Amino acid sequence: MEDLIHIQKTFEKIDWINKRINNREFEDCVFKNCNFSNSDFSNNTFMDCEFIDCNLSMADLMNTSLKTVAFKNCKLLGIHFSKCIDFLFNVSFQDCILDYSSFTNKKMLKTKFSSCSMKEVNFAGANLTNSIFENCNLDNATFNDTQLAAVDFTSAYNYKIDPEFNPMKKAKFSTQGISGLLGKYDIKIQ
Repeated sequence: MEDLIHIQKTFEKIDWINKRINNREFEDCVFKNCNFSNSDFSNNTFMDCEFIDCNLSMADLMNTSLKTVAFKNCKLLGIHFSKCIDFLFNVSFQDCILDYSSFTNKKMLKTKFSSCSMKEVNFAGANLTNSIFENCNLDNATFNDTQLAAVDFTSAYNYKIDPEFNPMKKAKFSTQGISGLLGKYDIKIQ
């Protein structure tokens, strides 16, 4: 990883805990079974990359570009995606643990979250228009001034969203999830 530019490379079983990996470009790269927890990934660019079975918990992504990056079965605890560069920001998550992460003020149109744990994730001020939360646990996730137009929550659970503070025209919910929209009214739904 010492090179400044990496194209079509596969990185496997790299254990770089608490390391600095800055000012690098990764294009069409795959990271498998790597541990980058508590590492500093500031000022990097990842384009068309995939992280599989990796631990990036508490990694610092200050001024990092994530351009079409897929995370599969990854541990991403406490990551501030809000520090990433907005230009062409495009991510997807499948079977990931994103607990305590932050997407505040991120524009994330059509983002797919599939079978993810998203406890206490902060989406305040984010634009999630047309995104999908498929089978995701959103326990204590924060939605405040979040654009939720046409977002699919039909199989998501444990969410609490106030429709008065989050525009959600044409958003989709299951009948089991209705209580997550009406919680502040202290009413019983049977």
